[in-house]
Amino acid sequence: MSFGGFIGGSSSSGGNGGGDSGCGVSRVVADSPFEAMPIATIAQSQLITSPLPQSMFNSSPLSLALKPKMEGVGDMGMIGENFDAVAMGRSSREDEYESRSGSDNLDGGGSGDDLETPLGKSSRKKKYHRHTPYQIQELEASFKENPHPDEKARLELGKRLTLESRQVKFWFQNRRTQMKTQLERHENAILKQENDKLRIENIAMKEAMRSPMCSHCGGQAILGEIHIEEHHIRIENARLKDELNRICVLANKFLGRPLGSFPGSMGPPGMVNSGLELAVGRNGFGAMNSVDTALPMGLDFGNGISSALTGMSPRPTPSMTGMDVSYDKSMLMELAFAAMNELLKLAEIGDPLWFRNFDGSAEELNLEEYARSFPPCIGMKPANFTAEATKATGTVMINSLSLVETLMDTSRWVEMFSCIVGRTSTINVISSSSSGSRNGNLQLIQAEFQVLSALVPVRQVKFLRFCKQHAEGVWAVVDVSIDAIQEGSQPREAGNCRRLPSGCIVQDLPNGYSKVIWIEHMEYDESTVHNYYHPFIRSGLGFGAQRWIATLQRQCECLAVIMSSAVPSGDNTVVSPSGRRSIAMLARRMTRNFCGGVCATFYKWETIQTGTADETKLMMRKSIGDPGEPPGVVLSATRTIWLPVTHQRLFDFLRNEQTRSQWDVLSHGGPMHQIVHIAKGQDLGNSISLFRANVAAGDANQNSMLILQDSCTDVSGSIVAYAAVDTAEMNVVMSGGDSSCVAFLPSGFAIVPDCFENSNGVTNNGMVEKEGNGGGSNGSLLTLGFQILVNNLPAAKLTMESVNTVNALISRTLQGIKTAFQCS
Repeated sequence: MSFGGFIGGSSSSGGNGGGDSGCGVSRVVADSPFEAMPIATIAQSQLITSPLPQSMFNSSPLSLALKPKMEGVGDMGMIGENFDAVAMGRSSREDEYESRSGSDNLDGGGSGDDLETPLGKSSRKKKYHRHTPYQIQELEASFKENPHPDEKARLELGKRLTLESRQVKFWFQNRRTQMKTQLERHENAILKQENDKLRIENIAMKEAMRSPMCSHCGGQAILGEIHIEEHHIRIENARLKDELNRICVLANKFLGRPLGSFPGSMGPPGMVNSGLELAVGRNGFGAMNSVDTALPMGLDFGNGISSALTGMSPRPTPSMTGMDVSYDKSMLMELAFAAMNELLKLAEIGDPLWFRNFDGSAEELNLEEYARSFPPCIGMKPANFTAEATKATGTVMINSLSLVETLMDTSRWVEMFSCIVGRTSTINVISSSSSGSRNGNLQLIQAEFQVLSALVPVRQVKFLRFCKQHAEGVWAVVDVSIDAIQEGSQPREAGNCRRLPSGCIVQDLPNGYSKVIWIEHMEYDESTVHNYYHPFIRSGLGFGAQRWIATLQRQCECLAVIMSSAVPSGDNTVVSPSGRRSIAMLARRMTRNFCGGVCATFYKWETIQTGTADETKLMMRKSIGDPGEPPGVVLSATRTIWLPVTHQRLFDFLRNEQTRSQWDVLSHGGPMHQIVHIAKGQDLGNSISLFRANVAAGDANQNSMLILQDSCTDVSGSIVAYAAVDTAEMNVVMSGGDSSCVAFLPSGFAIVPDCFENSNGVTNNGMVEKEGNGGGSNGSLLTLGFQILVNNLPAAKLTMESVNTVNALISRTLQGIKTAFQCS
């Protein structure tokens, strides 16, 4: 009989003889009574019945199977028969034992008395069973929360899992032994590797001493020079050792575990993919070796996300000074898992961590409760920063896989959220799934977040994005800033904001929709934001979760309507479905270019004049005639004003072709004629229009120009973007042709509610607008953005005449709007 019988592949009991029947745990047959054993066998018995060496019996099934038998007196024959073979092959068998969990157990946790048999009689068969995957999953979740449960906790857990307290106790003991043994072996391998390196260095130095060579001339060197060089090498070697020790101390201090517990190139090749193979997935230290490791999840999207997510695990405070690339990756992986854990808990917990805002459209984070419940994930908040955190829930016309693919592809992400996201790029893909799935994908991304006004600085963030599938149709995507991490010996600049664990949890619904819980948590320097926008940013409509949810809902609805073959009522039937899609793509590009021109995030602009509340911001760039834009010198002019007019009323006025002549110089003093109208959703404000101005019959240049307008609105604000386009090019687009070669320079308006407090102290954030003279201010912040071609030659210089012309155009447009609403 061999030890292999104890950890066989089946749970059925075997026959007499020893484990060849594939049973989960073999029974033990006594060969001789205790009194008849030789002295050597008795010594071996005493060795085995003492506390088991962790390096030998570190496997849960082995220890659970052996413990009752070692209390008996009839098992020494088997142990004496196989002890020498096991001792000699212990190292190879440890790998086998560690690949199994404590899933094999005795029914009822029988004692050793149940296994004692009289001399000459066959032992009574004992039933064994293996823990179910559900039991192991619950035990693992409890172990992560508390590796040392007391008797009360063990009783409660055993009652819930239909296990005895003794079984639970043994499982936890074996699980702790597994982790401790794995850690010790890994650290020993690292120390052995370091020792080998020092031995090689020592041999190399001795060889150099025997035949010294001058590094400059290549000739024979004198002994004194070698002594100096050797002295410097010893100093450098001591410095590197000290740095390694310091990194280990920091890792142990900040992460709560030694450096050797992380995988990477520092370990031996055989240890790279090692881990504790449990009944379901990989957990513990092995979890860091595979991005496919499942977190303890049970998402139900009911009153709580998961009953398994109740404990607060410690958060790492990374510091990567002097670390190599492999350790840097381990730190980033640890930070990503910590951020995912925090996101799930933020989504699960309600009151008192979250409280409803005034209109009920979202929830705001109780910062005091958050500070008590969550350790800092990326370090302490800078003294001059302000925190904002919101949570919103919505139903979206997209399935979970499509949404996850959009979020993990930066080009599709910026197209979906073009009014929020400016420039973005994927710096590095840290980990990805070999199957091509987005599950476990970890990326390092750099992005710019924007509010469409020169009075709100663009937020530049470098962050990790981690995607994880937690159940069938349930995904989570989390972002976390790495600005607090240091690279090399120089600290990274903090920037004007930090992105704490933020992201979304997506669950498929039966009708093809998805339920999305979105959380946004950022810290930023409020002193850089103009006073006009302080209430708007604080309400969460600027960068908060409700803006992300509203934009996602609007864009998904637009895609569904445009891609549908059915023509909504009120749309022109003269445009084919392919033409509608081409016009929609052109309008989307126009709106994105407008947003990038206002915030200088789409092209590289040169600032000519800094914008304030009383002054226009001017920027210039030189276009070389790329597809989709005319060549020459382009001037961008942006100005923001406050108007005592409600958001909705101002939006309806600016998008109406009948009132356009009151502010648009392209209308030539008369109303526009709408020739194409394409709805993008149920809200009438979300639409695409094509206008023709009423011009004199002899003006051939004006007759060849059309006005393309794209209007969109949601709870966070509205956009009206427009551009003059060539009639011949638009005829090609309306017939379903390529829209990428249509050249234009967009202009438009961005409108947001001012969110100033009214007389009742309630913030008007745009959900419910008041008309008339009652209540409070009910005002809006209007940003006007023009992009004008001032010279057809890219090499031309910008003149003051062009600047004055653009300033005059801005003033004329704003004055026309003020006059229409009788504003001073």
